[in-house]
Amino acid sequence: MQWILQDFEDTAKLALALDRLGLPYSWHKVVPFVGDLVPEPVVPDPRAVVMFGAYTLWRYAAKHGFSPGVFKLRPFLHEAAWGAHLLNGPGAIVATLAELPGLLADDGSLWFLRPVDDSKELPGTVKSTDEILKLAANVLALPPEDLPRGSLRHDTLLMLCPPHRIQKEWRVWVVNDRIITVSVYKEGSRVVYRPEIDDDARSFAQSLVALNPAYSPAYVMDICRTADGLFLLETNCINTAGFYAADLIALAAAIDGLAPD
Repeated sequence: MQWILQDFEDTAKLALALDRLGLPYSWHKVVPFVGDLVPEPVVPDPRAVVMFGAYTLWRYAAKHGFSPGVFKLRPFLHEAAWGAHLLNGPGAIVATLAELPGLLADDGSLWFLRPVDDSKELPGTVKSTDEILKLAANVLALPPEDLPRGSLRHDTLLMLCPPHRIQKEWRVWVVNDRIITVSVYKEGSRVVYRPEIDDDARSFAQSLVALNPAYSPAYVMDICRTADGLFLLETNCINTAGFYAADLIALAAAIDGLAPD
């Protein structure tokens, strides 16, 4: 597999793992708003290329026919197999940014907000209705043609849910329907990175993988514990998700194994 990396702190950690495994990689910058790479990569076999860095790399991968390239995901909210296990599924409001001002009362209530698609225009976060309406007003004040590619747009589909009190959160890396590595990344309000997961949480994550086989050759799953039990928070594109305390050697080896023989 040929590895193409954009220079970030996390990809620097990945490069160390690739060095340990003796796997070739190259460093590139992304031209803003254009998406070209500098330097332009030399790709002998587009069927065996993987890219790590910003989410926008998927456009370059698609344009040049790279496989696996970037593992784009179907929106987890639409996966029927996982519906009963979603923390933020029941009672969610799904609407475009342009529709929000007609749906939300400016009453100061709090909502968890994120794009339905794994598109990174906005990180999942809790905001008040006042903040959400101001955000929408700022975007809607500009005509669509003036909005930069990759930013929130009038038609960006968003999910809003009542916030929950989460006790612990884990990230699980899945390749070929196998859990390759895990990391705790939050305990209550504290950010904590450790390469561990509770036994029942691992079993829960594996059951979710089994419920929805072949969702993607490689992806990241975030799960959590609340007072009501274990839930699926979201899935993320493995090429752009933070590594936390993942075993990057195991992860890189598993992804490299996806290359065609």
